[in-house]
Amino acid sequence: MTAPLHETRAGTPDTQQGMRRRNLSRVMHTIAADGPMSRAAVASRIGLTRAAVSTLVDELIRAGLLEELGPERPGRVGRPGSALAVSGRGPAGIGAEVGVDHLAVCLVDLRGEVRARAERHVSNRGRAPDPVIADLTALVEQVVEQADREGLRPAGLAVAVPGLVARDTRTVVRAPNLDWHDTDLSPLLPSLHRLTVDNEANLGALAELWLGEQVPGDFVHVSAEIGIGAAVVVDGRLLRGTRGFAGELGHVPVHPDGPPCACGGRGCLEQFAGEEAVLRAAGLDPGEGRVGLLAELAATGDAQVRQALHDAGTALGIALTGTVNLLDPQCVVLGGALSHLAPWLLPSLRGELERRTAGPACPIAISPLGSEGPLLGAAHSVVRAVLDDPAGVANGSVNGA
Repeated sequence: MTAPLHETRAGTPDTQQGMRRRNLSRVMHTIAADGPMSRAAVASRIGLTRAAVSTLVDELIRAGLLEELGPERPGRVGRPGSALAVSGRGPAGIGAEVGVDHLAVCLVDLRGEVRARAERHVSNRGRAPDPVIADLTALVEQVVEQADREGLRPAGLAVAVPGLVARDTRTVVRAPNLDWHDTDLSPLLPSLHRLTVDNEANLGALAELWLGEQVPGDFVHVSAEIGIGAAVVVDGRLLRGTRGFAGELGHVPVHPDGPPCACGGRGCLEQFAGEEAVLRAAGLDPGEGRVGLLAELAATGDAQVRQALHDAGTALGIALTGTVNLLDPQCVVLGGALSHLAPWLLPSLRGELERRTAGPACPIAISPLGSEGPLLGAAHSVVRAVLDDPAGVANGSVNGA
């Protein structure tokens, strides 16, 4: 007898094979979130029979995605089942970040643990894409070698870049602080399969959603390094915009007649609250470790530094007012360098939001991930793709990676 068809959320007919793929994913997500746990516990959690779950689990064990840890702890009623956990070997996600002043790569296993890392501090401003990607590829290969020694194999690579990435492509349309335009990363990384490229703020927001502490499903994530980026999460999903360019908060004008910006506009937020702008206002030269120096000087009461941070918070509050009024998020999350400078940014930032927003003041949270957000978000996006489609691992293709 022909298996009945079911409707997916998109309204298209679904086959028995499609149901199996989704059930494999449900098992993986359940054990990843709440394991170790037995087959019976998984069956109870997702509403399938123990026999059905056992079949799915056996398939996932053969694929190297799950492992059995032995009998569950004593004290339970009845015969103890074998505890299941996500494998610490097998598929893993590689995340990479192209920053204005650094390159970084890390590998995260299916348990969410960082197992390998490599980075290089180098000025990429004005460098052509080819040598930058050559350096990045060398770091990726270094991480892959470390992974191989630990029995891990890459399931994909996600790259975070400080610029606009065309939706569903690997093309960096514009990265003003790198001076990149219409740069397709696909041919530059020919040996790295299952490649995705995304804006660093988007990946930072996803890291906050997946790894942050008590983050709601609706929030605006704002991060700063050399530039300022933002990402909007609605109902637990990124709001990307028609072309994938949503969230360019750094290029919202806060003083229309202000100084020129690399984007071609004038008076953008980045010119008042970006890292280099704050350093200039504080009387400091740009350089590695300067954010830490700003925090140290502010903590000791340096008047010029505190004024620079106060003014940056004011500009940030003005720019965020429009976003908060338009989207009504549950909170704003400060990440990147902003998280390290929050004690001196928040008073003026909150003051602007309280004065300018139509409704009650929007809560502001500080990211515990800081500058690590984009890199971790990139690696975890590959891991999530494996959890979403574990059947694709066995077939050699993972959706979204």
